[in-house]
Amino acid sequence: MKRRIFLGSGLALTLCPRAGAGIDESQLESAGRILANAAERGEVQSSAIFVQQSSDVFSRTYGKASDTDAMFLLASISKTISIAAVMTLFDDGRFELDDRVQRYLPEFQGAGREKITIRQLMTHVSGLPDQLPENARLRASHASLSEFVAAAVKTPLLLEPGSRYSYSSMAILLATEVARRISGRSITDLAHERIFKPLRMTRSAMGLGAFKISDVVMNQVDRAAPESGAGDPSTKSWDWNSPYWRKLGAPWGTAHGSADDVARFLHEFLHPTGRILKPETIKLMISNQNPPNIRPRGLAFDLGQIGNTPYLSEETFGHTGSTGTICWADPSTDSICVILTTLPYQAVSPHPRDLVATNVAKALRKPYANGR
Repeated sequence: MKRRIFLGSGLALTLCPRAGAGIDESQLESAGRILANAAERGEVQSSAIFVQQSSDVFSRTYGKASDTDAMFLLASISKTISIAAVMTLFDDGRFELDDRVQRYLPEFQGAGREKITIRQLMTHVSGLPDQLPENARLRASHASLSEFVAAAVKTPLLLEPGSRYSYSSMAILLATEVARRISGRSITDLAHERIFKPLRMTRSAMGLGAFKISDVVMNQVDRAAPESGAGDPSTKSWDWNSPYWRKLGAPWGTAHGSADDVARFLHEFLHPTGRILKPETIKLMISNQNPPNIRPRGLAFDLGQIGNTPYLSEETFGHTGSTGTICWADPSTDSICVILTTLPYQAVSPHPRDLVATNVAKALRKPYANGR
């Protein structure tokens, strides 16, 4: 596809010749200025923005992110990539969404666990907690994913399965454990072979993969999420910047990627090519799978308003991350937005990612609101 591209780093901006009406780069420049200002005053050490509408692309980096290849810790955006990798096995006929999890994890039993389906894991209605009560202890001991799984299959349920929405990183972990037992492949390998390679996401990995710590952007850990250590010096061996966490390959939060690569991933769901999943499977992933009385969710994807971003249609799908990341695709405007930062989301309100996302969504909505 022929694309009109606006690429830049810091305050430098290279414009390709205009090719008819499309992205208004002045409005996106204004949105990007929020990240530039945040970098200049030291609030956000590194950030990147990638916006695409139809064939037009706007891509910028700020602060310590030297160029558009900069790889960020994606946090919970990882969940969408992980479940897409799991769903390639669904396309292979290896499981059904309404299969009971216990069929593949026999030890997952008692207290209603036998009722939980794979679909419920993927849509956050399983009743499993977000983080384990022993999360800090496991991370401090540099536990393996298998140790997290062993704890997750026994952890008390918070809710009756299927009764209510309750966001759960551990549910995503168990969905990927089902995939591991079916395929014999780790989620790291599945994501690499089934998602990153086919989509040419060359600046992405579940964990670090073949990359080194020096290849990825470091996060600001002060005021970070409690489950990541919250910047406490005593958690330095397992916080977001530790080699342990960066290498773990936790399917709920340790994928790394550039803004461009995250956009490649979303583009495949906006305009399926069949390179990773069947079009009908992609439709399942970005359509509501929960009952009418429960918060709408696709398979790992959030739907409608992503984060605190207004101006998005109900068709929008995407995700946010506690490291200060957000991404979405809106079919109604044929647009994609990826904003990656190193500032913990809970560190400041309003967060720069939300201010930028709101400005971008408003700018992209305008031509369509006018009947484009």
